[in-house]
Amino acid sequence: MIPQGRSPLAGDSARPQSSGGSHRPPAGSYPRISARVFTCRALVFLVVLPLAAQTPASKNAPAEPTPDELFQLGQQLFEQFAPPEIKSQYEFPRKEQWDAFAVRLQQALDGGSLDSLAAYEAEARAALIGLRLLPGYEDYADWLEQRIDEIQGAKQATAPLPPPKPLPPGIKQPPPQRPSFLPHYDLWLARVRARPVPASAAKLMPRLRAAFVAEGVPPELAWLAEAESSLNPSARSPVGAKGLFQFMPDTAKAMGLGTFLPDERTDPDKSARAAARYLKSLHGKFGSWPLALAAYNAGEGRVRRMLTARGASDFAGIASSLPAETRMYVPKVCALVAVRAGVPPERIAVPRS
Repeated sequence: MIPQGRSPLAGDSARPQSSGGSHRPPAGSYPRISARVFTCRALVFLVVLPLAAQTPASKNAPAEPTPDELFQLGQQLFEQFAPPEIKSQYEFPRKEQWDAFAVRLQQALDGGSLDSLAAYEAEARAALIGLRLLPGYEDYADWLEQRIDEIQGAKQATAPLPPPKPLPPGIKQPPPQRPSFLPHYDLWLARVRARPVPASAAKLMPRLRAAFVAEGVPPELAWLAEAESSLNPSARSPVGAKGLFQFMPDTAKAMGLGTFLPDERTDPDKSARAAARYLKSLHGKFGSWPLALAAYNAGEGRVRRMLTARGASDFAGIASSLPAETRMYVPKVCALVAVRAGVPPERIAVPRS
């Protein structure tokens, strides 16, 4: 399985955060995984594994092999059945490569460069294909799908602007627009408007909205779950976050959720109420929803330090100092709320006491 990463302090963030003392090796020390490696896995499941089905299974064999057993089986079948021309072009992935990719991607998400994050698009897309095909990894795929969305947003945000069109004689150049209070919001509005509502929304969203209302939090903010997990209650990240709202274990416990038998992070109603309580607490500390969302994603300690260091009082004042993922995440959530629920960010109500 993909290794667990460092958890934040309880209550500091629902998601992982980085610090100057990270124990992770430098990103450049890991080998990159080529698209061929992931395509090889697709070939194994589309071509090789059906061959294995021709062998009768033992009556005592387990009905559900573990992911590690499936990986080993795929590797053996590739060596045994893959045609020479396939072997000459493709390499079966090693588990270490998958592990290294997950670590490097998390480092890019935690880093401050949108350009560095955007550079992961092709590799992450190839990884998503492999995760969708490998039994036992589907829940990682829904987490990765949302991170690819943020990678693509970062790519758009860093693309060079086209040169301005020359103005007719006698027409003055308009004054530059004021910076948005929510950087990259318009970019994310266009992205969200172009995509369908997740299929699970019809079943889940009424429950999630009701849970938010019960905690005194505007129900439209329950759409945060789409940005976190693609509305998959079982979604999990390589660093240990889990559920619709991607709680890390320590933060989940701080919000009153159990994390072991049963893991209540996968319970839609309980996790939604915990997320609403956490957001309500963060809004009380920072006074705005963009800052509360930034703290939910990057950790309240980091947001507070950036506000102090920059002498700022809003999200726009610290956005450029936040992790690349957070810079995409906050306007993305606000765009989801605006498009899915019809409530623009400046009209999201304050929590009810």
